[in-house]
Amino acid sequence: MHNPFFLNKGPISLIKIYEFLNINNRKKNDFEFNDIKDLSSANQNSITFFHSKRYKEVAKTTKASFCLTSDLLKDYLPKNCEPIIVNNVLTAVARITEEFYPNSVEDEFDDKVLDIKNCNYNTVIHGQNVLIGENVKIGSDCMIGHNTIIEKNVHIGDNCKIGSNSIIRNSIIRNNVSILDNCIIGKKGFGFFPNKKKNLRYPHIGIVIINEGCEIGCGTTIDRGSLSNTEIGKNTFLDNQIHIAHNVKIGENTIIAGQVGIAGSSTIGDNVRIGGQAGISGHLKIGNNVDIAGGSGVIKDIPDNSKVMGYPAKNLREFLRENK
Repeated sequence: MHNPFFLNKGPISLIKIYEFLNINNRKKNDFEFNDIKDLSSANQNSITFFHSKRYKEVAKTTKASFCLTSDLLKDYLPKNCEPIIVNNVLTAVARITEEFYPNSVEDEFDDKVLDIKNCNYNTVIHGQNVLIGENVKIGSDCMIGHNTIIEKNVHIGDNCKIGSNSIIRNSIIRNNVSILDNCIIGKKGFGFFPNKKKNLRYPHIGIVIINEGCEIGCGTTIDRGSLSNTEIGKNTFLDNQIHIAHNVKIGENTIIAGQVGIAGSSTIGDNVRIGGQAGISGHLKIGNNVDIAGGSGVIKDIPDNSKVMGYPAKNLREFLRENK
C-alpha cells in the first residue's frame, strides 16, 4: 500500500525532471513517470533513487527505468535502469517528490473538522469535543475519548478504543486496536536538509498502519512515512512516551517499554522485546526474537535470536563479562 491519501499530480516527463534539477538534458527523452518510489517498490513507469551502499543489493534488482543517484553508486544499478547523476540525491528526491505531491510537505491543522455530533457515527461512543475531519471512516463498536481530533484521511476498524486528547491523521487503524491518551499519530516526520539560509523540508507521502490487536501507550508519537509507510505489526504493544520515526517497520508480537526511540527507516522483527529508554539508530535491521536491554544504544544491525545490552549494544554475555 502506497500513499493512498495524497493526490498524485503526475505524470511528469523526464525533460521536466531535468529542468527541475538544472541538469542539461542531452538526450531530450520524452519518457514520462507516473510516480516516484523507493528501490524495492519502483516499476518501469516510476522514477526511483539510490543514495547509500546500504541499499546496493536492493538497487541491483530494482525495476525502475531511471534512478536518481551519484556517480559513485551508479554501477550497482541493473542495465535496464538508467542513472540520473545529481550532486545530492536526497535533495533531488525531495524536489521531485514535491512536484508529484505538492500537498505533502506542510502539515497544517485540519480546518474542516466537524463535531462528531454532526456526523453520522451512530455506533461510536464518544466523549465531549470530539472532532472529525474529511475522508474519515470509523467501524462499529468504537470508543473515542474527550478532546480527541480524528483529522483528515483516517480509516479506523471495528472495536477500537481511542483515548482523550489524541490527534490522528493519514493513518489506517485495523480492528481491535487501543490507542491511549495524548498520542500523535500520522503527522509528518523529522525530515529536512539543513541549510544556512533556509532548511529544506522533505515531503512525507506515506501513512501510518497500525495492525490488529495493537496497543499504543499514552503520549506516544508515530510519524507517517516519507516514501514508504510506517507500520506496526499485529499484537504489538507500545508503552508510554515512545517515539516511532518515519518509515519504521515493527513486526508482530513485539513489546516496547517506555521512552524508547526508534529512528527513521529501521526495521524491527517479530517477537522483539525492547527495554525502557533504549535507542535504535536509523536504517537498521533488528531480527526476530531479539531482546534489547533497557538503556541500550543500538547502532548496528542485530541478527535473529540475540540478546544485547549497553552502549554500543553488544551481546549480553559479552557485556556482563566486561562489566563484572
